[in-house]
Amino acid sequence: MMVTQPPVNLKDWLVWDNHGCLPLRPFDTVFLPQLARYRQAGVDVAIVNIGFGDHGIEDHIRMIANFRHWLKQHPESYVLIATVDDIERARREGKLAIAFNMEGANGVADQPSLISLYYDLGVRWMLMAYNRANRVGSGCHEDEDRGLTAFGRIVLDEMARVGMVACCSHTGHRTTMDVMHYASRPVIFSHSNPRALHDHPRNIRDEAMRACAATGGVVGINGIGIFLGQNDNSTETFVRHVDYAVQLIGAEHVGLGLDYVFDAAELDDYLVSMASTFPEGFSYQAGMKMIEPERLSDIVEALVKRGYPEAAIGGILGGNFMRVARDVWRPA
Repeated sequence: MMVTQPPVNLKDWLVWDNHGCLPLRPFDTVFLPQLARYRQAGVDVAIVNIGFGDHGIEDHIRMIANFRHWLKQHPESYVLIATVDDIERARREGKLAIAFNMEGANGVADQPSLISLYYDLGVRWMLMAYNRANRVGSGCHEDEDRGLTAFGRIVLDEMARVGMVACCSHTGHRTTMDVMHYASRPVIFSHSNPRALHDHPRNIRDEAMRACAATGGVVGINGIGIFLGQNDNSTETFVRHVDYAVQLIGAEHVGLGLDYVFDAAELDDYLVSMASTFPEGFSYQAGMKMIEPERLSDIVEALVKRGYPEAAIGGILGGNFMRVARDVWRPA
């Protein structure tokens, strides 16, 4: 006799998507109402990007100002996260809790004091590098990874002091391992997939995943097709990446960072205008497929079918990133 699984109700868990990408146009709010898709899909917490790669201080400040201004005009639907208590409050009130991230340290430039400003404005994690080298360290697409720099150690110390989580997605392997060994607080991969399943330089080695777990951190699995496989955004393949990470480092160190891009046309434009950041030969081309937030229920159903217990699913959906937030973020 076949046993039918009950329908998944995401309200049973805290649901946290650790990386989403809205258009980075500081005078454009056309796509911002699409944030409602997160809540409709069952997401409680969304961490939204405010800049990446070569974007500098002005780019980041303009974008965070634009996002904050719009979100504060819609308090009936959104809560800007200051502390972990805001997440619980937003969930009780049926609102989406929002914080920000920075993909690479170019927004810090040569001024570590900016880190506390970004934190006060809502940035809760920052990459060390985005594909290419910067003052902090090397990216995953460098021919030679020179490792974490002396300035990078200053940046990590300041991030730890103010409560900002360090992230090694998009970062070179040697720099990543230096960060893992140096960091005094949990380190994350906000949105990275196992290289053992798909050999792409953007994906991460088992050694790095184990080192991340050893810090108390979390590996957030992303939903970009070229990192899952040959532009494969099937739910089955995504869950295979989740399961690989769980078997390697434990369910308590795995989460979700879908990396969903709301304006696919803007992504296609970036692949052309920032060609040096996205080198040829690695499938960076128009039409990259993604896992959309609306797929979360399907992902959970697939985990249930694989026999995952509720506690493990709850951690993967959001509990694990919440634990890192409680460990690292500055208290009220």
